[in-house]
Amino acid sequence: MPRTTAPSPRRGRRPAGQDTREQVLAAARAEFSDRGYEAVSVRGVARRAGVDPGTVRHWFGDKTQLFTASLGLADVNPSALVRTVVEGPVEGLGERLVRAVLEMWDQDGGDTVRLVVPAVMADPALRGLLPQFLGAEVLGPMVRLLEVSDARLRSSLVASQVAGVLMTRFLVPIDPLASLEPARVAVLVGPTLQRYLTGELPG
Repeated sequence: MPRTTAPSPRRGRRPAGQDTREQVLAAARAEFSDRGYEAVSVRGVARRAGVDPGTVRHWFGDKTQLFTASLGLADVNPSALVRTVVEGPVEGLGERLVRAVLEMWDQDGGDTVRLVVPAVMADPALRGLLPQFLGAEVLGPMVRLLEVSDARLRSSLVASQVAGVLMTRFLVPIDPLASLEPARVAVLVGPTLQRYLTGELPG
């Protein structure tokens, strides 16, 4: 019988399995809770989990994906979302943001939003971490690219509008908004976000 050739191993140490993944996730949740989003590093999570940093990156890639996985959002890639939104004319930024967010959460009919948001709101530690994460990885980079004044205020205004749309679409559905296509919602809501991002804010 011919001898079968084993597949070539990946570089670096291979993870031990699903138990190791859960161990890393538990360490990540503890690190984020203790230190806050921006102070956490992949190396610190690895040290806390008792594994090497390559194992953490094997399972989760980088700190951003590690955080989303700790929220139960393993398939969400904030960096890809930001790239999608910022590519194109500045004048369409608000509309692209609404559309990208809704298309991402519409993929499973909003089930992920309905599962994750209540869990985050019920956990004081996660509830405090979420604004840090959004500011550092999603809204902050978008607003900074525009080089506008009051970047922090503008980020919070955008967050309030997006949160409201997600709430009335998935958690407390209000029709016809809850049933509209993402592109239609983007056309309706996008101009408001555009004003928050690039327009003049009242004194």
